[in-house]
Amino acid sequence: MKSNPYSLLFGKEPKEAISRAAQKSDIIDSFSSEPSIQQIYMITGVRGCGKTVFMTEISKELKELDNWIIVELSSNGDILTDFAAALASENYLAKLFQQASINLSFFGFGLEVKGSVPITNVQVAITKMLESIKKNGKKVLICIDEVTNNSSMQAFASAFQIFVRQDLPLYLLMTGLFENINNLQNEENLTFLYRAPKVELKPLNITTISNNYKKTFSLEDASSLAMAKLTKGYSFAFQVLGYFTWKMKGDYKAALPDYQQYLEDYVYEKIWSEMSSGDRKLAYGIAKSKTGKASEIKTILGIENNEYTPYRDRLIKRGILDGSEHGHLKFILPLFEKYVLANYE
Repeated sequence: MKSNPYSLLFGKEPKEAISRAAQKSDIIDSFSSEPSIQQIYMITGVRGCGKTVFMTEISKELKELDNWIIVELSSNGDILTDFAAALASENYLAKLFQQASINLSFFGFGLEVKGSVPITNVQVAITKMLESIKKNGKKVLICIDEVTNNSSMQAFASAFQIFVRQDLPLYLLMTGLFENINNLQNEENLTFLYRAPKVELKPLNITTISNNYKKTFSLEDASSLAMAKLTKGYSFAFQVLGYFTWKMKGDYKAALPDYQQYLEDYVYEKIWSEMSSGDRKLAYGIAKSKTGKASEIKTILGIENNEYTPYRDRLIKRGILDGSEHGHLKFILPLFEKYVLANYE
């Protein structure tokens, strides 16, 4: 029996995945062009929209090329030291550094060069390593998942700006929730991040999801389309509905109770906990509204425009609301209105 092709694990690339080919191609092309068009991209979106998988697809594609070195780092810990250690741990690179008389013994990396004074500053060490990498025609991509605005991330971002000014072959992909990336951008000495392009992951194409379900479960067009619409294009929902439909031997209607419960327990509960009282109040008004019209929502809640606008804008930026239709709001997340109505006090 074949294994379930859909996954419930966050961040893990599933067997059945829908690629964001255009956005991926734009990033790879801008990194690979000579000279490079960009050296940093920030990938943002609501929880479960596929940020980590998207970054993984890009890093895998670049890793297949001979001139790219991929380094994955955590935003928690000493990022600069961890980066230097990752470079020094690659046997091929270690030989290059020794040939360039880069003595890294001070940091405990084991790269001691006789007759060469040990480097004691990690930023200087990274600069020399990147200079050596550049001479050998290589590029380095750093991937950092779920960035937060902490002192280590601030120090790394500040150093990254210097490395770019020095024309070193260093590139950066970061994923993060809107508020975390926004907080990092607002740091006084990191204003260059405002110029860094953001890639906001929108919902997946419903037709593409429908075709995937049709092929996997041998469904008629109408059934596969109805199933796809239940996900609203939300990447994690696509996986969850597919996973439980597989368990129900292709009966997606029988999978709906498990589908809803899993979304609520593993995504919506966390999103709800991160929303302010004003955010929740607006969400309740949207859930109660029959038309999604701004005027109806404000009437239900008894609020004026000055109370409505800031919460609307924030929830749109966080990827929870769709405000693309003028004067209307709707949830991007499938079945979220049911969760709101059940949990709003």
